[in-house]
Amino acid sequence: MAAHAADPRDLTFIPPYDHPHVIAGQGTAALELLTDTGPLDLLVVPVGGGGLIAGCAITATALNPGIRVVGVEPAAGNDTQRSLAAEHRVTIDVPHTIADGQTVTTPGELTFSINQHLVETIATVTDDEIRHAMRFAFDRLKTVIEPSGATGLAALLTGRVTHLPPRVGVVISGGNVDTEHLAGPHE
Repeated sequence: MAAHAADPRDLTFIPPYDHPHVIAGQGTAALELLTDTGPLDLLVVPVGGGGLIAGCAITATALNPGIRVVGVEPAAGNDTQRSLAAEHRVTIDVPHTIADGQTVTTPGELTFSINQHLVETIATVTDDEIRHAMRFAFDRLKTVIEPSGATGLAALLTGRVTHLPPRVGVVISGGNVDTEHLAGPHE
């Protein structure tokens, strides 16, 4: 809709994830993390359209070629996981998940080509596991995180990411959440 609205007004539409500038900008999350922590062995990143993980993977592997990069999607919306397994972009139905920032039906074309080469695997987590991670972050870390931003933490808390090395980083993003999502099931 935004692209159609931009055309008659001679405006430039920049997609939310499948654009080189967006990918580069999102890669600064990994740059900030690695600048603060030093070298990591593993980086865990939420996956929606693929821009955040593509940018983070480019940055992390440029700074540390041996780093493993693992993505996390909601189990109901695992289009990137399926696409990587199929070795081509797969389209799924619009997922029904608490992680509304990850309700993508197919990975971006540019992001998928990057992630095929730089991402080791994609783990999935359930909505209940995402809620648990959000509550954990609130209770233990005193941090409010939105469902999509909590998927990486959820994967670590549930053991969905295996073979953990000594130095693990996780991208946790966004505080856009209402108390209903922190408190109970999503209808």
